[in-house]
Amino acid sequence: MAKIIWVEDQSHWIDKFRDILTNTDLDGKANELIIYKSSEAAGQQITLMKKEEGPDLALLDASMNGNDQAGFSVSRALLKKWPGMPIIFFSEYSGTDIERDALTEHMASDFIAKHQSNVEQVLCWRIRAVLRQQAMGDGSLQSSSDNVLSSGDLKMDLDTWEVYWKGVKLMNPDNPKRPLAPTPRKILRCLVERTPRPVSTWQVAEYMGVDPDTYSYATYRQHIKTLRRALTVASEQEDFMELSKQGLGIISCGEQGSYCWKAIT
Repeated sequence: MAKIIWVEDQSHWIDKFRDILTNTDLDGKANELIIYKSSEAAGQQITLMKKEEGPDLALLDASMNGNDQAGFSVSRALLKKWPGMPIIFFSEYSGTDIERDALTEHMASDFIAKHQSNVEQVLCWRIRAVLRQQAMGDGSLQSSSDNVLSSGDLKMDLDTWEVYWKGVKLMNPDNPKRPLAPTPRKILRCLVERTPRPVSTWQVAEYMGVDPDTYSYATYRQHIKTLRRALTVASEQEDFMELSKQGLGIISCGEQGSYCWKAIT
């Protein structure tokens, strides 16, 4: 069952999406939708809720009752009580400073614009993806799923392309508030799928659909460095550069300009 807290101050949006959020299959079970029409009401109830009563996900309007910080105050209260809980901002203010701050300063899992032609489908797709990522992170999603690529302690969600190492999501090593960029994730998927065979610069370019004649080994190598750094950050203690030198993880194949993946468990 997906238990969702939704904070939204405008009744017409509640009327538009209540049935969808209540009745759509988001995680294979019936949903429980809890709606608050103000940040103050939500904050009071969050304070009273027990730790074990926490929601699976929060859906927050960003600006409510003329206050552009209203949604952010709710997200702070939620994360203070349930650190790591996924939060999606569902707002009319896409492409603004509000969206930027939600994603860069307030640890939002996603930001969805209300004004788009297929918003109902988009909302459900994004919620499913966030719930799936959360399940992978806490280990409740088993690696036997057809949509999960697994190699040792590495798991990749093939629907969202998010990568987890020992349950920790890989982030941008230069900006830990942002996910790992798409290109390194694609390269990692290619390496894992072809293991234990090496992947050359030409092969990875072909895999990513770019011109092999213009894709350089220096670019390939830079993405490999980014992956090793991201894995080192997720590991907290293990240095993937050292592990790679020992023949584990992402291994250099010497003068061929190739790399391969060897699972670490």
